[in-house]
Amino acid sequence: MGITRVDLNMSLDGYITTTDQTPEDPFGKDWERLVAAYTATRTFQQRFGASGGTTGVDDAYIAAETVGIGAEILGAGMFGFHAHPDDPDWRGWWGPNPPFHVPVFVLTHRERESLEMEGGTTFHFVSGSPADVLARAREAAGDLDVRIGGGGTVVRDFLRAGLVDRLHVAVVPILLGRGVNLWEGLRGFEEGREVRSEVAESGVIHVTFEPRAS
Repeated sequence: MGITRVDLNMSLDGYITTTDQTPEDPFGKDWERLVAAYTATRTFQQRFGASGGTTGVDDAYIAAETVGIGAEILGAGMFGFHAHPDDPDWRGWWGPNPPFHVPVFVLTHRERESLEMEGGTTFHFVSGSPADVLARAREAAGDLDVRIGGGGTVVRDFLRAGLVDRLHVAVVPILLGRGVNLWEGLRGFEEGREVRSEVAESGVIHVTFEPRAS
């Protein structure tokens, strides 16, 4: 059986979501700041058919994020249900060929048939506790890993439930001051875990938490 993994970007003050979105700018300038080093990498650019991009530490971590993934778990907001609550034809943000290429379990209270897309991605719309949903995702992943892709409250719920084996946080040297704070309710999370850090050329600090070897 594989492990359960999380990879995300976080500000210096612990925020993993932003709050400055507008209808005219649905991502917001703060989100651009939070993911600037991520989107500048060669791996990210290649995923979307572009060339160029940075190499080095940031790129190495991003390239590793999709290796060995057999299933993904997302919150309803990551699928876009908050923006399209009553649209039965809404098929997500990513076009006909989403970047997952594995079964994706979308946490939602909206009953809906599974949605098969190009490239091996099938969205399954499920409800239940984090443990219940993870069990379904693990069954679909087989011997590969399950990744908790977000959003912020979903990641925090799985962390609080003790269901994440490996947490990788890319700490971006900016201050946001508002949003979803990853560490809320997770005091002492580092206890019993091996913590490693590596500084990228961009100034981003990659911090990894894994179970300490006995």
